[in-house]
Amino acid sequence: MASTFSSLQTINSSITNFPCVPIIRKPKLHISLTKTSISSLRVECCSSSAKTYNEDEEMDKIRRLQNGSDVRGVALQGEKGRSVDLTPPAIEAIAESFGEWVIKGLNNKEKVVMVSLGKDPRISGNTLSVAVFSGLTRAGCMVFDMGLATTPACFMSTILPPCQYDASIMMTASHLPYTRNGLKFFTKKGGLTSVEVEEICEEAARKYAKRFAKVSTTLPTRPTKVDFMSNYAKHLRDIIKERVNHPYHYDTPLKGFQK
Repeated sequence: MASTFSSLQTINSSITNFPCVPIIRKPKLHISLTKTSISSLRVECCSSSAKTYNEDEEMDKIRRLQNGSDVRGVALQGEKGRSVDLTPPAIEAIAESFGEWVIKGLNNKEKVVMVSLGKDPRISGNTLSVAVFSGLTRAGCMVFDMGLATTPACFMSTILPPCQYDASIMMTASHLPYTRNGLKFFTKKGGLTSVEVEEICEEAARKYAKRFAKVSTTLPTRPTKVDFMSNYAKHLRDIIKERVNHPYHYDTPLKGFQK
């Protein structure tokens, strides 16, 4: 026991005699904020927020997409000096505004408004189609997917039975590069005017600017797929047969034509 106590004394002695590490005490920092400095901080905070979000700039993103009576933009990366501006959220806002515009024009609260969508083979078409259907559905329209179609076919889908939709959209950018895409709008009266498209884009710009989550919503229900092109092709064949009115082979009016 005595030896144990002696050992503890030796250890304590060595600890006590160990060279001390000087303790550096940090000076206390005193901050006093006057009313002026607090006001300055608030202004700086607000100005920082303004830099990250500007409603007018957000609205201009949609306004710039209007190209006369169409909507056109860059849908894919690949163009030098151009960034993607025809995004799914932008398309969704425009489609929703178009759907609301059609519903307002029909002025019939009891009617279920039907709108079709056709597209060309551009590789951005599938992604942007979902945004179109989402926007139209949000507006309260029943949507129909025509798949690959032509621009005249989209208009005729509002005329020919059994479809006779209230409106139609063709997704295309015509002769422009593969990176581009766009929208053409139709009702039973024909294609929309530049003034009408401007009105739709202005409403879409307000919607787009107020949505902080710039992500296209998922479809609550799938659009109804329709094979309108077969019906449209038959319509064109019937016109040719009727106009040629061949006395011997009515159903094959072009028979015998040289290649």
